[in-house]
Formats: sequence, C-alpha cells, structure tokens
Amino acid sequence: MDRDQVAEHLKFASELGVAGVSRDPAWRERGVGRERPGPVGDGLQTVPTQGTVPPPGAFPLHMSPSPAEGLTAVRTEIGDCTRCKLHGLGRRQIVFGVGSPTADLMFVGEAPGHDEDVQGIPFVGRAGQLLTKIIEAIGLKREDVYIANVIKCRPPENRNPERDEVETCEPFLFQQIDIIKPKVIVALGKFGAQTLLRTLDPISRLRGRVYEYRGAKLVPTFHPAYLLRNPSSKREVWEDMKLVRTLLK
Repeated sequence: MDRDQVAEHLKFASELGVAGVSRDPAWRERGVGRERPGPVGDGLQTVPTQGTVPPPGAFPLHMSPSPAEGLTAVRTEIGDCTRCKLHGLGRRQIVFGVGSPTADLMFVGEAPGHDEDVQGIPFVGRAGQLLTKIIEAIGLKREDVYIANVIKCRPPENRNPERDEVETCEPFLFQQIDIIKPKVIVALGKFGAQTLLRTLDPISRLRGRVYEYRGAKLVPTFHPAYLLRNPSSKREVWEDMKLVRTLLK
C-alpha cells in the first residue's frame, strides 16, 4: 500500500471515529471493564462486563462507508468460518443476517436452528414465521428490519451456545449493530438478552424495560419459539412490541 492509500485509510478511519490502531495485544482488549448498560431511567447502578466489548464505531479500517457494503465486508471477513469448534460439529453454513442495512429496528436471536442452517437465513422456521407476524403487527415488513443471531452457526441439537463460541462470534454481531445503527434492538429470548446485557437475570425480569445499548434502545422479550410452547405469553410480547413501536416514533 502506497503513502496516498495509507492517508485515505486513516482519513476514513477518522470519519468512523476510530482513534487509531496498535499491534499491542492490549489494544484488542480495550473494551474490558466497560459497563453493562442499565435500564433507562431506573436509577440502577451499572456493573462491569465480562469479556471484550468493542466500543461503537470500532470497525476494521477497510470497511466501506455504505452500510450494505459494510455488512458485505463483515460477511467476507467471516468467510467459511473455522474460528470455533462449531464448524466441525455438523453446521452446514454460516447464517449471517438478513434485512435492511439501514433498518431502524433490529432483532437479535440466539443461534440458527435446523431450517436456518439449511437455508442460510435467520428465523425461517415456525418461530421465524411467528416473528414475521409480530413484525407485521406493528406495521412493518421483514424487509424493513434486520434480523441476526448472536451465533452464526447452528449448535448441535440446537443446544445453547457455549461461552467460547459466544466470545468468538459476538464481535461480528457488534459490527453488524454498529454498521446498521438501529434505533431499537429487540433481544429475542433469555440467551440473546443475557448475552447482550451481560447479565444472568431471567428474561421475565428483563422484559418490559428499555436499556441503552451501543447507541440504540434495547428491548428484551420472549423468543418466538417460547411463544409456540407458551401461547399465553403472547400478550406480554405484544406489550413489548407496542413499546418498540413507541420508541421507533
């Protein structure tokens, strides 16, 4: 890379808010010790996070300014991922994310299931069909929002992702969030909400509240798969989605 190209990279990085890079391994852990976002307006003290949480705007220097191109760059960076053990445990393909690169509303689930692993698209099974209905209930379409998971590969037998798998994969979700810059993020289910908020609180305690998260408002709610098993909880999800609709306005 010549001097002019280096200058252009540095200029673009500055526009993204990236202060600089370093070969020092400590730079890669600069998010350690950041605080977990607390509920908006509840007066609770925040608590330190565990692990590395890159700050908003900390993208790779090569990333394009266009959100669509930025997401493509992240997908290219993931490649046919072999970074964690899931690649050798039966997954068929990466399930990256789908929807509008400039969506105001983003849904984050746990991990792909069987149907998602086959099609390469998040939330396409029975739970995905219910999610589509939930989206339409607040006057939007699937193509208006963005849908992704914490983990991009299906765990065997749909088990919960393990800690090392989360730590390996979640930086790509952070990049998706920072590129799309949604106004509202809906964390679907216990695992998605606990992972994003760095908490062990049950989803029944987390839902119904709004959290500040990476420049967006985060609203935890029950996972659509849970609603298929517990239809009586649809009322709570509808209350959460009315809150989401208000936040979007």
